[in-house]
Amino acid sequence: MEIAAIQHFSLLDYPGKISAIIFTQGCPFRCAYCHNSELQPVLTGRIPFTEVLAFLQTRVGLLEGVVFSGGEPLMQQDLYNAIVQVKNLGFDIGLHTSGASPSQLKKVLSVVDWVGFDMKTTFENYEAITKVPNSGTFAKKSFDTLLQYRDTINFEIRTTVDSRYISFNDLMQIANFLKENDVDEWILQQCILRHEAQEDVYLPLPSDAEIDALKKVIDVKIRT
Repeated sequence: MEIAAIQHFSLLDYPGKISAIIFTQGCPFRCAYCHNSELQPVLTGRIPFTEVLAFLQTRVGLLEGVVFSGGEPLMQQDLYNAIVQVKNLGFDIGLHTSGASPSQLKKVLSVVDWVGFDMKTTFENYEAITKVPNSGTFAKKSFDTLLQYRDTINFEIRTTVDSRYISFNDLMQIANFLKENDVDEWILQQCILRHEAQEDVYLPLPSDAEIDALKKVIDVKIRT
């Protein structure tokens, strides 16, 4: 496991749970709005997993959940074993993923309790966001795999609305696709472009009229 950082406390990253966040190093995607771009390169030797476990042992009874985030956790070949070790301490397990590795996702879904699945845009247009050819194909396979476990785990589907690449027509296509797959709720996240040398840039969310149109298809929640 290549661990970049640990966030000791969060009320936001695992709905309804007081949790800690384990940030893994490495991601195959190169999304322009990524808030953790320093985690994209595959670097080694930052925080030993033994140190992570030692910290979590001090939080047994204080925290409810542990979220594996990134980066892209599915890049970690030892992810399954790491999750099992954390779960054995008594924590519920959350996973943040873009579905970059369907086979790895299928392997870990038997031991996670909740998944936050980042659906970048329509699967046909993924490359515009991720800059990686065929990324939509892998994400679609992961989405299909996730739905196979809908009776045993909770999940949310969320999309960061990068208005430079995602049109209202794209959003409507996603809404109809999710509805056709019996997904009841969809989270739209505001896209924030963060720069070290200047103020953050908040890209526009859909208009009220557009959100109302989407809500006629699926329950939409806005996250800013």
